[in-house]
Amino acid sequence: MGCVMPRGKHPAFLLKLCLSGWVLICSVPSPAVAVQETPASPSQGRFDGPAELPRVFVKSGLADTPAPGKALLVKSGDNLQSALDRASCGDTIKLESGATFSGHFRLPKKSCDDAHWIVIRTSAPDDALPPEGTRISPCYAGVASLPARPAFRCASAKDVMARIVSVGHGNSGAITFAEGANHYRFIGVEITRAPSSGSVYDLVGAGEQMAADHIIFDRVWMHGTAQDETRRGLFLSGTTYIAVVDSFFTDFHCVAKSGSCTDSQAISGASGDLPMGQYKIVNNFLEAAGENVMFGGSKATSTPADIEIRHNYLFKPLTWMKGQPGFVGGSDGNPFIVKNIFELKNAQRVLFEGNVLENSWGGFSQTGFGILLTPKNQYNSPIQNSLCPLCRVTDITIRNCTIAHVGSGLEIANAAETGGATATAGERYSIHDVVIDDIDGQKYGGFGAFLVLMSNQPKLKDVRIDHVTVVSQRVLMNVGVKQTHIQNFAFTNNLVGASQKEMTSSGGQGNCVVEPDRRGPASVFKDCFDSVTFTHNAIIHGSAAWPPDNFFPKDVEAVGFFKDAKGLEAYRLCRNKNALCNAPSKYSGAGTDQKDIGADIDAVISATQGVTE
Repeated sequence: MGCVMPRGKHPAFLLKLCLSGWVLICSVPSPAVAVQETPASPSQGRFDGPAELPRVFVKSGLADTPAPGKALLVKSGDNLQSALDRASCGDTIKLESGATFSGHFRLPKKSCDDAHWIVIRTSAPDDALPPEGTRISPCYAGVASLPARPAFRCASAKDVMARIVSVGHGNSGAITFAEGANHYRFIGVEITRAPSSGSVYDLVGAGEQMAADHIIFDRVWMHGTAQDETRRGLFLSGTTYIAVVDSFFTDFHCVAKSGSCTDSQAISGASGDLPMGQYKIVNNFLEAAGENVMFGGSKATSTPADIEIRHNYLFKPLTWMKGQPGFVGGSDGNPFIVKNIFELKNAQRVLFEGNVLENSWGGFSQTGFGILLTPKNQYNSPIQNSLCPLCRVTDITIRNCTIAHVGSGLEIANAAETGGATATAGERYSIHDVVIDDIDGQKYGGFGAFLVLMSNQPKLKDVRIDHVTVVSQRVLMNVGVKQTHIQNFAFTNNLVGASQKEMTSSGGQGNCVVEPDRRGPASVFKDCFDSVTFTHNAIIHGSAAWPPDNFFPKDVEAVGFFKDAKGLEAYRLCRNKNALCNAPSKYSGAGTDQKDIGADIDAVISATQGVTE
């Protein structure tokens, strides 16, 4: 799917949207500096290796969402829905700071445009909030800390946000979008639900058959409650041109065994029949037990495109793991269902950059992966083949990210569902300059593998994994190839480990890779892959069974990392003899591009600076 026309928009709007030529580049946020929007340079290009980058980027700056109309003050006890209904395009609805507005509120359709937004914000002055481009925290709702989460780093907790709370009425959330709702911006608002035994599906969303566009969540705290089931924060299905920036999402989870849901996300979407896409998710804290961010997994005839996910902290509290000190689960003691951190089942042209992913473990239907890319036409039912025949995961760029404390690293899997249901495509992936720390299958209930790679239907093809650093895994690759060989697979310039096994089989009848496979990795590539480039990788504990032109340091010490360094600096290769280096690393400058083997540590540090603060 290319550029799509939101409902009710003039053709001139479509031309502006599709031909704008604007992209966003990463600028490290500081207390007074925003992530900047900058015109595309011709030298930047539209592709990262095999993957096409997003064609359209959402512009979400305050200067891009003018509201030149009147201000409407809504005080505690006033009717918020009435204010929403009577607001004109260009107005600002100021909700009394510290006040709570309880109920279920709908954003109505109005004839707004890019010059006349409706802003819904706290009445607190701008200087009471963090500056534009700086992430908010619960401190601004008067909450100084949350158990087992990173420190908020605020001088004092002050309740300056306005609060919108969903109460009663079964599964309904706090805010829904009416058909055609458009041009709304939220600033400095807390959105949550009241404690209860009931499950809430979506705190905010349109539903699969309700079209909405041009909606921005800016410095918002969206959260469930500590032990209740809140399935999702923001549900994007049916929407176009949506941004979530500088916001904070917590407590989205489903309860095992006794709960009424199985999958929870901070942000998700990609179901239904309406056009979807042009999404911006930048500089947020995103917490969920299931998948912190996921696109796909439900019935759909459309695929969201042009998705920017950048400079976010994707996190699961370890206190959600049963047996950990301070364990928190459902009120009946059952744990929350934990799956992966980032997952795509239906999405195209996605840029995932400068993100920090922490904590994922198995024990449920998944095994604690950091990232899962798997096009799916799923679920067992009599109408299985009609659930998502157009689902695809294509043109995915993952770069300059870190992943830590997981049961396994990456899973890239094209697999036909039971009954033969098949997605359309899973291809053109570019994964580079990623550091994965602490893959531990035993501790986190996973395979302990860096990469699980599977191809059945549709054929997996055009995958590039380049300049990745991951040294703690038990298994380098777990591979399953059925019916269709993997085509155009490149694995280059990576610094990886294989402490117990180099390549294992995913098993199953008809798998080209058997266990144990006595052919060795080089022969498996020859027999089960088409067009493989596997070169200039340093494989710790590796053997000569791999293709030629690779390197096999005997242990981690032989690599030549900085000694006694902390964080990402611990994965920097020595270039000269100095206080941190006994000698230059053999793998410094040894890549096919004359760069260091492994991730570009400088680039990863730059892209992720400030993400966890």
